[in-house]
Amino acid sequence: MARPVIAIVGRPNVGKSTIFNRIIGDRLAIVEDKPGVTRDRLYGTGEWNGKPFSIIDTGGIEIDGEDEILKSVRMQAELAIEEADVIIFMVDAKTGLTHADDEVAQMLFRSRKPVVLAVNKVDNAGRMDEVYEFYGLGFGQVIPISGSHGLGIGDLLDAVVELLPEQTDDGYDEDVIRVALIGRPNVGKSSLVNALLGEDRVIVSNVAGTTRDAIDTPFERDGQRYVLIDTAGMRKRGKVYESTEKYSVMRAMKAIERADVVLVLINGEEGIIEQDKHIAGYAHEAGKASIFVVNKWDVVEKNEKTMQTFTQSIRDHFLFMSYAPVVYLSALTKQRLQKLLPVVNHVSEQHAMRIQTHLLNDVISDAVAINPPPSDKGKRLRINYVTQVAIKPPTIVVFVNDPEIMHFSYERYLENKIRAAFNFEGTPIRIFSRRKSEED
Repeated sequence: MARPVIAIVGRPNVGKSTIFNRIIGDRLAIVEDKPGVTRDRLYGTGEWNGKPFSIIDTGGIEIDGEDEILKSVRMQAELAIEEADVIIFMVDAKTGLTHADDEVAQMLFRSRKPVVLAVNKVDNAGRMDEVYEFYGLGFGQVIPISGSHGLGIGDLLDAVVELLPEQTDDGYDEDVIRVALIGRPNVGKSSLVNALLGEDRVIVSNVAGTTRDAIDTPFERDGQRYVLIDTAGMRKRGKVYESTEKYSVMRAMKAIERADVVLVLINGEEGIIEQDKHIAGYAHEAGKASIFVVNKWDVVEKNEKTMQTFTQSIRDHFLFMSYAPVVYLSALTKQRLQKLLPVVNHVSEQHAMRIQTHLLNDVISDAVAINPPPSDKGKRLRINYVTQVAIKPPTIVVFVNDPEIMHFSYERYLENKIRAAFNFEGTPIRIFSRRKSEED
């Protein structure tokens, strides 16, 4: 199921990022508590009135070079128009209507996408008079908001979700494993698709960003059906897309959301770079089964310790994804290619695994006996009961006397014990602490 996409567009300093952070709430903070998670605040997910969505902050898209502001705003708007189902067009009551606002408005009209006009920095009733001039932009309803005070955000989201399309099912059967290939340009995503299919279905070139759009390719191997969601088209032709690497993140996110298993491709020849961590972090946050695929292994000079050293490097860089197995291969020569799909099948099963409640509670009881829960200010954490409430990813609720004293390190200890008992290789596990109510 792909979530509909909202984009926030507007000239610099109108408060786009503040509103973005207000809408996604604390979701990013949860991830940032964990060691080794690197991410920027370009793309988040949220829900309002029961409708889930993804949201893009175009303020997070930096345009390289010394382009003047207007050109940069135009580029960002263009990216958002390309990706979004609904656009929040933000303007600033303090500054008033500007030429740049007019320019963006014209682009949005031409896009024929639904637009909600939000006037930010309406921090008090006295500012309401400054809102009226924005009706002249011609978008009908104008919604006054204040990012700094959190005013009007509910009204804004009401208007936006009203315009969102329904989530669409991709039409594949439940037993089909959806596999997304993600990675920075030129790690060999298209070559890997071709190698798995045994035919040249995707144009390959060694120029970064040559594949144009995400392509779904269904195939079957040994009785198991798959669909490859290729995000190789993470950049389009033209300066707009070449000037921002972050555009690739938007495309990757769409593919990740639809996938069961995410292949995080790393260029074995070049090694790991910071951007790899950003991209992998999105798969982790989305709760997907993941595999690190080190491609171009045929051109790496090797001795008996090369693979061990590279794996350790992956573990050091991706502390937050220690559960993800590593597969080494060459898409070009098909060396070790046969090792990949069995691992895909395995992590897909783990991702969808459900553990019986009594077995889970036995493991947790043993874990607590070996290492009792911590106390905080004289109050000791008591674990009453544990149950798995969801799959894809496995999600476990721990009922306790006080969730406030469940420390992150103890939660990680419990996760490690669960992994040791039931394997769960290749999939994140989500653990939530809940207070046990008196009636339970």
